[in-house]
Amino acid sequence: MRNRTKGAVAAGLALTVAGAVAVTAGAATSDGTDGPSRGKAAEKVKEDFNGDGYEDLAIAAPQVDDDAKGYVAVVYGSAKGLNLSTRSVIPMDAVDMPEVEKGRFADKLAAADLDGDGVTDLAVQVQGAGKDRMVALWGAKGEGGGLSASRSAVLHDAERMATGDFNGDGQQDLFVTEYMKDEEATLLQGPFTREGKPAKEQALDIRAGDDDAVGVTAGDINGDGADDVYVSRSMEESSRVGVLLTGGKDGLTKTDWEGPLSLPATIGDFDGDGYGDLAYREVPDGIVEGPWTDSGTVKVRYGGKDGFSDRTATFTQATPGVPGANEEGDVFGATLSAGDVDGDGRDDLAVGVPGEAIGTLKHAGSTVLLKGSADGLTGTGAQAFSQDSPGVPGVAEAGDKFGGNLRLLDFDNDGKADLADSAPGENESNGAVWAFPGTSSGLGVDKGISFAPGDLGAPADQALFGHNFNGSVEDPWGLED
Repeated sequence: MRNRTKGAVAAGLALTVAGAVAVTAGAATSDGTDGPSRGKAAEKVKEDFNGDGYEDLAIAAPQVDDDAKGYVAVVYGSAKGLNLSTRSVIPMDAVDMPEVEKGRFADKLAAADLDGDGVTDLAVQVQGAGKDRMVALWGAKGEGGGLSASRSAVLHDAERMATGDFNGDGQQDLFVTEYMKDEEATLLQGPFTREGKPAKEQALDIRAGDDDAVGVTAGDINGDGADDVYVSRSMEESSRVGVLLTGGKDGLTKTDWEGPLSLPATIGDFDGDGYGDLAYREVPDGIVEGPWTDSGTVKVRYGGKDGFSDRTATFTQATPGVPGANEEGDVFGATLSAGDVDGDGRDDLAVGVPGEAIGTLKHAGSTVLLKGSADGLTGTGAQAFSQDSPGVPGVAEAGDKFGGNLRLLDFDNDGKADLADSAPGENESNGAVWAFPGTSSGLGVDKGISFAPGDLGAPADQALFGHNFNGSVEDPWGLED
């Protein structure tokens, strides 16, 4: 992407290390979600870090250089979508992290109202030698609100993490997995104190032999009002069956259901029946490493009152209605995000295709939107676009990996999910991000904006800006060459 004239702001603005932003405070809101359960746990929790009613986007730039070691940038939502003039840039070295070894910062992000004050907080992973930790950045309303390095606490060890209300009490919880620990997973039940202490901890055994968790995703599969967790697993380079943990008043319970071999996975309600459905990229030949050899297959396992049903669906770029061609190395499904783009009450699925060649440009990347319907996810009416599509800011270049990370959130609070899309390989791995509005007919790809680190006054040099977003789901082995 060489040109970012649409929606970009001048580069070179001052770096805001403390995270103060000029925003107008407002009441935090939540939207009811149709489904079998209509209790507190069935309410949709906004990812709203400043409490103004608009969802916000946290963007990871995990590597920068040996001194800075990464940062989180936050762009806040507004009635017109993401507002680049209201943002925070929080470098790792500005965050108080006693006894935490500083390493790769913000490799993973998860958003939830952890302290129960009505404003969303952000859990940020810090990768260290042999141990990964989480740090909470506390959200706040009012002048100087949003996320800030000055409002933080160390939480817990974590390699993978997901948020949700897993005991159905209306408070947000944090589920984490830990590498090479006997029981391997912990449910941290909210509300948390501002010192980072959960109300209760539950140790969970999610192993099946010597395998390890390589991905976690949360959602209400059986419609009982408590979120469930699906864990993808592997043993070294070989995939293993997944495990489902069901939520309830006592926390999470491991089931004996053996799930599919999966890499990235996400949960959405694609047929609008109130039960969460699992969308995932199928592991090619059972081998989890080496994504650039995979054309990519996305499958759906539909939920029901007893958990996952036997109903399934399969999508590739050869599926009728899905634009493109099924080619080796496309990695269709390398990242996935579910949300209701057109406002019809059924979730749609954004699918990243970062290995897509645009003409002769290898790994330039593209994105596909599969639409939900009364019958579930369908190829009918699917959209596909790249940086070379009409109206999309930028120019496709080899190695951009456009579609490398995706997240559907409602930045303008109009009831339709908008898409955040990234190309972490942009400009020799500096990275860049796009935002496309949701409309009644799908994504408004000709109405998008794009921005790079310099547009936020943030460091750019090989930052991998857009490596992931708050709550995004990516290939657990990464897409770096």
